[in-house]
Amino acid sequence: MEPNHGKLLVYAPKTSSCRERLKVVRAAVEKTAKTLNLDFEVVAFKGNTPIYVYYKDGALEPVPLYCDSESTKNLEQVCSALRSMMFVLSFHPKYSALKRVRRVIMRFS
Repeated sequence: MEPNHGKLLVYAPKTSSCRERLKVVRAAVEKTAKTLNLDFEVVAFKGNTPIYVYYKDGALEPVPLYCDSESTKNLEQVCSALRSMMFVLSFHPKYSALKRVRRVIMRFS
């Protein structure tokens, strides 16, 4: 069994106005998590704010990766944005779990 390399957290408002955007973001996060052997979780909250995606590794504070603010993006655009941010984060010494999967991050699309 492969080790887990962290968790992706999707913070999304409970409002119905963002359901379509949430579907796209959730699908992109799910695809990314599966490819990189990450857990993911959707956290609903009150309000009408953008959808945020964070990376969390153990006890470290979550790091923002993506913000979807009222713009319509497709699955590949969101995956690309997540991949880019995670690739950059893989060079930070605190996130050694991402360093171990850096090659997968580069290949994944």
